[in-house]
Amino acid sequence: MAERRKRSAMLGELSAEFTGTMILILFGCGVVAQVVAGGALTDPPGGLGDHDSIAWAWGLGVTLGVYVAARLSGAHLNPAVTLSLAAFKGFPWSKVAPYALAQTAGAFVAALLVRWNYSEALAKADPGHTVKTQTVFSTLPANGNSTLPVHEWGAFRDQVIGTAILLLLIMAITDMLNTPPGANLAPFVIGLVVVAIGMAFGTNAGYAINPARDLGPRLASFITGYGGAWRDQYGNLYFWVPILGPLVGGLLGAGLYKGLISKFLPAAEPEPPGRVPATEDR
Repeated sequence: MAERRKRSAMLGELSAEFTGTMILILFGCGVVAQVVAGGALTDPPGGLGDHDSIAWAWGLGVTLGVYVAARLSGAHLNPAVTLSLAAFKGFPWSKVAPYALAQTAGAFVAALLVRWNYSEALAKADPGHTVKTQTVFSTLPANGNSTLPVHEWGAFRDQVIGTAILLLLIMAITDMLNTPPGANLAPFVIGLVVVAIGMAFGTNAGYAINPARDLGPRLASFITGYGGAWRDQYGNLYFWVPILGPLVGGLLGAGLYKGLISKFLPAAEPEPPGRVPATEDR
């Protein structure tokens, strides 16, 4: 019976990670499809949004995905988050790979839905399904702009920095010994972090900052007609950059928080005499 409950709990966690990440990607890839493919067909072009609308929709997608999944799984929605929590917060290592697979599967299914829903616009805006609309699904150095000389290692640097910022702030926002947001607002604040990263660090590599966010949709685009999905606009293999960069950056950011902030915070103390005991102590 205990083993059955354990399996059921794990299934619930993986289902939550799948669903939460799916929500994130539905809004994230959906807004890029609207701006890039739909916007290319307006007169004048660009009439369905811009970089700011992309940044806001990605951030709100994170917020909504976290609200969906948080109670069951903690709403990591990102293998870099899962790995960092295992390394620095005691998250079970045995769950890292299953969480990452569930997150990637959720991103894959969401991208397939976006691909299907925007199939007419994508075919009209980019009949050859080229790098012109590949950014709807996955990231590229300089967002596919060949006039900005960012290549694989420049994009890798960018992903390390961006994900380090993300994890440092997630650790701060969710640390009960620090000053976490009240009234269940942590998901909203984390969403704002993603908006800010998109607005400040979106040029060099499209701020994937999440291996599942990039790999799942990249695979979905590849099997639905984007034959060059694994390469960048220069023809170089690129898919590894938004996978490895965020994993390294997440560990770096979480480690920085632990070394620079967490170890200096006061430890939790018992309530002083005369105070009403906490509910869990009754």
